Amino acid sequence: MSEQVHVEDGLLTAPFLLEYRYKRTVGPIIGAFLTGLRDGKILGAKTVRGPVICPPQEYDPVTGEDIAELVEVGRSGVLNAFAIVQHPLPSHPKRVPFAFALVQLDGADTAMTHVVIAEDLGVLKRGMRVQAVFAEERVGFITDIDHFRPETEG
Repeated sequence: MSEQVHVEDGLLTAPFLLEYRYKRTVGPIIGAFLTGLRDGKILGAKTVRGPVICPPQEYDPVTGEDIAELVEVGRSGVLNAFAIVQHPLPSHPKRVPFAFALVQLDGADTAMTHVVIAEDLGVLKRGMRVQAVFAEERVGFITDIDHFRPETEG
């Protein structure tokens, strides 16, 4: 029997590791979005119909058509919805109290999911203006936007 297989109380056990060993390319649309974040810009995908999707998708979710072009959207926008996390868990993206949020950036017709950090989370309300705070070191990930904060704190 293998050293990794054990019999205890009549049960046969063995370690198991589930892995997905593959890499995926991000493609021209998502790749440009991530490169834009690295460069301090936020890009959205303009559909043939006209609406701008941010974060961008490779196709229009309504018609299935390819994206017409990428356009820069604002670093600020409107807080559409949020859920406050007063006591973050180790699995959360931040170690300080924050809010998971849907933020619709200026120039975009959809909202992106991200986090909002505020001096007082009690001031958060639907419709308030928030602005992106970029990470000091950017590498081309969504975390290049470290968080959003109320514009009144900027």
